[in-house]
Amino acid sequence: MSTFPTGHATHPQWQMASALVLAQLRAQLAQREGVPALGLLYITDHYAPQAQALLDWWTSELPEVTDWSGTVGVGVAASNAEYFDEPGLAVMLCDLPSHHFRVFSGVAPLGLGFEPHTALVHADGHTPELSELLIELAERTSAGYLFGGVAASRTVPIQFAIASDSTLKGQGAARGAFEGGLSGVAFHEEVGLVSRVTQGCQPVAPRHQITSADGNLVLTLDDEPALDVLLRDLKLKVTFSDSAGPTTEVQEALSVVRSTLVGLTEPVELDPTDLQGKRVLRTGQLGDDVLVRHIIGLDPARRGVAMAHWVEEGMTLTFCQRHRNAARADLMRICAEIREELEPDRTLWGAVYVSCSGRGGPHFGGDSAELQIVRHALGDVPLVGFFAGGEIAGHSLYGYTGVLTVFASPERGAS
Repeated sequence: MSTFPTGHATHPQWQMASALVLAQLRAQLAQREGVPALGLLYITDHYAPQAQALLDWWTSELPEVTDWSGTVGVGVAASNAEYFDEPGLAVMLCDLPSHHFRVFSGVAPLGLGFEPHTALVHADGHTPELSELLIELAERTSAGYLFGGVAASRTVPIQFAIASDSTLKGQGAARGAFEGGLSGVAFHEEVGLVSRVTQGCQPVAPRHQITSADGNLVLTLDDEPALDVLLRDLKLKVTFSDSAGPTTEVQEALSVVRSTLVGLTEPVELDPTDLQGKRVLRTGQLGDDVLVRHIIGLDPARRGVAMAHWVEEGMTLTFCQRHRNAARADLMRICAEIREELEPDRTLWGAVYVSCSGRGGPHFGGDSAELQIVRHALGDVPLVGFFAGGEIAGHSLYGYTGVLTVFASPERGAS
């Protein structure tokens, strides 16, 4: 088995872009035997209204590819380039045994006869109780781990899913382009996968514990008024008053707060403690268990801080900021971790990268800079992906993150 055939292109007309990508794929297929059965297809939202016609074209041109999965983003990622806010598509043909994967969707659900170890998931952000559905799906995998993202489109939030094995009765006319719900590819445990999450944020102070809250409003952190803790962590000196209109001091403080995010984790025990019995959580990199969310308001009367997330007592909270250096350093970190986990003689076959739509381009210093960092760290590995409206890793829905997953040859000694 060799690296996965991959192609990408941009053109105002999807037919021309598809033809360019197909030419790239056929050049690679000519150097190998057979055609992989699984195709991953990602398009920018410029092509979304023609998604079904585009998919029909691909299934006609590559009939040997029996299973397809993919979705739409405001940008698509390729091996060393990103097509952001412009027409573009990327295709990867995954050379895996057909009994090692299963495409699923609303008309081809995961059923009996296949034991998923992990899954690539594409989701519609308007799906009711999406977070709960991700938890349920993760529990159906032996690893308890999902990776993927939420479709991002200014037109149609389309998903692609064609499964060669089965569809539900009454859905035989389904042609593979869907809206709503979840879809993706489940993988058997014999498929070598390594996945990491990059938060791209830098904590600005030690973590705190939420000791009282009301819905999405944090009232106290470590038993202190949350607003006072925020201002202290950000080194802001400001006095809120009831006078008409904010003062210059308040306006400057609010501009700093608007550039500040919060990293939230689920409730944990109060240990460890310092000598005074107060919880101590140190500044450091944000882990995979952290959900990064916006600060959406301040409540001077209650000395509270409002989050774009429901909070509860016992959760931990870290004030953090996004900037280029933190994003670049953290992306290089996860690439290094992936390289370290793979044994020296294990071959990288391909990669899927799902990044937040707010991270592309200038956030990393220039066009395609994010993808070039990945390529520099991992080498010339075939890669596809998209810029999403939310990123999926483990059983959680993230924001402002990147999820990098690589396919690799099995570990030594594995069957």
